[in-house]
Amino acid sequence: MFEFPEFIYIPLDKWVDAIVEWLTIAGEGLFDAIGAFLLAPMVQLEKLLIAIPWFVIILLVAFMAWRAKGWKMATMVVAGLFFIGALGLWEASMKTLAIVLFATLLAIILGVPVGIAMAQSDQVKRILQPLLDMMQTMPSFVYLIPALMLFGLGKVPALISVLIYAIPPAIRLTDLGIRQVPEDVIEAARAFGSSARQLLFKVQIPLAMPTIMAGVNQTIMMALAMVVVASMIGAGGLGSEVLNGIARLEVGRGFNGGISIVIMAIIIDRLTQSLAKSPING
Repeated sequence: MFEFPEFIYIPLDKWVDAIVEWLTIAGEGLFDAIGAFLLAPMVQLEKLLIAIPWFVIILLVAFMAWRAKGWKMATMVVAGLFFIGALGLWEASMKTLAIVLFATLLAIILGVPVGIAMAQSDQVKRILQPLLDMMQTMPSFVYLIPALMLFGLGKVPALISVLIYAIPPAIRLTDLGIRQVPEDVIEAARAFGSSARQLLFKVQIPLAMPTIMAGVNQTIMMALAMVVVASMIGAGGLGSEVLNGIARLEVGRGFNGGISIVIMAIIIDRLTQSLAKSPING
């Protein structure tokens, strides 16, 4: 009486398995093409970051920090990046940075237009809202399973899982930023004869840019968090250091990888926050 009746059973797991199996067989050529298309530029970005001398990257990022927030931020950036290099994790950090930057770029390319569509259509928002809720509440490990089955082991499934996990903030905050544009500003633009395209690109998006950049900031933070999990299927980089430290009970190794991810997250967070505020200050 107090137990749930056994005859009531929804075989959702079997349905999902059947769909993924069908996609794996029917879409093998398509997924191979997508994998090759994504892998080539990501590998080139990774090679580029590794090929650039370490001190050049430190000076470049320090210059960006100095322009954004002054010499104190620049000093913190230099100290943080130098510390990562001193731990012997410079190359691993560049691999992590490559996948985070590429995943963020894809999130912006895909997420911003979707956010614009949500802002301009309540019906689109009603359709996508539950999907975004599911993407943000689903345990991160779940994303690894379909990505691994469809694309195999390697950097591409890791990239896909990071992208799916990190893209919702870019979509939501683009939608929010455009919806928060004052109605009187929109009416004034229309009164001066602005077309829908001009209204979007010359009024709504510029005014929504601080909120959109906040979404980019959150996307980067979530991508960094997911990189550790994605290392289980081939992401590499600092996530692998953390994973290997856990697997081999090497606490120091795991701590080195973890603290390096934290330092990278702080640096990227401060830089992107300054970019988000710059349109207002300007």
